[in-house]
Amino acid sequence: MAAACARSLGQIGRHALLTQRSNTGNFAALAPRISRQGGVKTYGTGGTGFRSKLINVAPLRGEGRTLGCAFLLGGGIGLYQAIKFTFQRHFAEQKTDAPETEPKLTLYQYKTCPFCSKVRAFLDYSGLPYQIVEVNPVMRQEIKWSKYRKVPILMVDDTVQLNDSSVIISSLKTFLVGKEKTIAEILICYPEMKSTNDSGKEVIEYNNKYWLMLSECQADQLYPEKESRKEEMKWREWVDDWLVHLISPNVYRTPNESLASFDYIVREGKFGTFEGFFAKYMGAVAMFLISKRLKRRHNLQDDVRQDLYKAVNDWVSAIGKTRKFMGGEKPNLADLAVYGVLRVMEGLQSFDDMMENTKVKYWYRRMERAVQQHTGQNGH
Repeated sequence: MAAACARSLGQIGRHALLTQRSNTGNFAALAPRISRQGGVKTYGTGGTGFRSKLINVAPLRGEGRTLGCAFLLGGGIGLYQAIKFTFQRHFAEQKTDAPETEPKLTLYQYKTCPFCSKVRAFLDYSGLPYQIVEVNPVMRQEIKWSKYRKVPILMVDDTVQLNDSSVIISSLKTFLVGKEKTIAEILICYPEMKSTNDSGKEVIEYNNKYWLMLSECQADQLYPEKESRKEEMKWREWVDDWLVHLISPNVYRTPNESLASFDYIVREGKFGTFEGFFAKYMGAVAMFLISKRLKRRHNLQDDVRQDLYKAVNDWVSAIGKTRKFMGGEKPNLADLAVYGVLRVMEGLQSFDDMMENTKVKYWYRRMERAVQQHTGQNGH
């Protein structure tokens, strides 16, 4: 449109020059509605939609050339301003459309910790960039600044500390869906509760940690099916209360499996040379014995593989044959939690046995692709 206006102005200017050369003697041929006595006269929109006012125009001989030059100059200035405005609007739109800056995230973790793996699965699926600080599981110097001495810990912009894997995931998901409140404001909705367990040890729990703090409209968009929100919460809690407790008894089931597991832990974890040697052999023996105690605590069968197989098959049955994921066409938070916990066994005998003796394989491979491809980043 700007270019068309400039061309119209240029044509009028050229016409004015030609009119002068044709000895019209006055400006009446160019603008017949302009008064010969001068003064103010407005002439209406014609085919080009052009409207202007000529003020005190005297139809003196020889001024046609000057007026034509004025039209040409005005057309050039108009074209410049139009181009300038177009570029300014273009850059403004680019700035408006640019994605908001994501918070800076730093995850303090053990790589082989199932709770840490849950958080990484969520972050990767959501396409959120984050830094990892691998914590030495013996000295834990990397988190000595924190009163909370467990992992995972997620720091947001180096100022806000999130503890507990489910609180971390619920807080971040709430933020990504709404972005109406800061993560610090959202975190207030998950208060700490201190209590004493059966052993007399103080433990910290968090209220509402499986609940997303969404408006009714946001909840309807995220959970279009009537019962999908309750289903997601139920299975997220199941992961923390049951599935995660099957991992250690299975990966440390026999002395050989325990040694293989600690070999993997030492390779992937943050250990010094001597410390790694000590951890591999002494840790393997210790965890083999601890796994027996965990088996009794959680009332597992003598063959703990059977509990793992049943749990995984229960999960697959809950998804059903018509859904790719529990979330439908894409994973929900329960899918990500189960996947995050199970994948810590990859490379170990327990993982191979699970894939061979249960129905989880196809779901697991779909989850693997979804997380690796960050398919949740465009639809938080």
